[in-house]
Amino acid sequence: MSEALKREYRVSEEIGRGRYGVVSRCHSAVTGHCFAVKSIEKRLIQNDAVDCQCLHNEAKIMQVVTGHTNVLAIFDVYEDDEFVHIVMEYCGDGDLYERITSRSVFSESEALRVMVPLMQAISHCHHNGVAHRDIKPDNILFNNYNELKLADFGSAEFFHNGELMSGIVGTPYYVAPEVVAGRDYNEKVDVWSAGVILYIMLAGIPPFYGESANEIFEAVLRGNLRFPRSVFSSVSSEAKDLLRRMLSKDVLRRFSADQVLRHPWMTSGGDSRLVLA
Repeated sequence: MSEALKREYRVSEEIGRGRYGVVSRCHSAVTGHCFAVKSIEKRLIQNDAVDCQCLHNEAKIMQVVTGHTNVLAIFDVYEDDEFVHIVMEYCGDGDLYERITSRSVFSESEALRVMVPLMQAISHCHHNGVAHRDIKPDNILFNNYNELKLADFGSAEFFHNGELMSGIVGTPYYVAPEVVAGRDYNEKVDVWSAGVILYIMLAGIPPFYGESANEIFEAVLRGNLRFPRSVFSSVSSEAKDLLRRMLSKDVLRRFSADQVLRHPWMTSGGDSRLVLA
């Protein structure tokens, strides 16, 4: 562990683990305030050019997008021969995956209280030239004030002046069809992923299902969006219209993050500041 990190923070228990490292709770040695530190082990990614690039981008990207209410904040970065340590805002109230699995479906008003801050975070990233590329419930956290925070920029990428990105990244249920097909793509892949999350919240099932990753990818490529009467009979036409526009295979017709925020369903009223606990 970095000597500089140990001087500034008291690192305690592990609170999460990924492919290339762990997330631990830590406290400032000066103020005692609680933070999280993501420690990425360099040797685990040294033979993967894409992941190696993502490692060096992650802290830079977080520094660009930090400051928005709904984006996880970064505070310090430490690097030594073995690790990169990223000190971040601590979120102690779980993630959206836990909230989805704890109930069968969300009401539209409950889903709206998730989608508004999520799309505001995605729009903020896109306006700053950052595509997240791995939007999924596990990467949507909540702090102790029940505020939504978009997290884990390990797969994120910079884009400039409408240029396209490449590389197959993301998670099977949430990845956009153009990524699965191996084509170049733009930041609207994040809108697709957010649309999948909205569908799952309203229906309790994913829009494109398979028993294996390959079957899921095949379903995503077909992009046959359906609204089964058994689960969508009470869902409004406005919500279904938004889903069609977010989950359009035609990228030119797919909504941008800003267009999603302006859609009538998203502006339909109610207090969308508080996320369902």
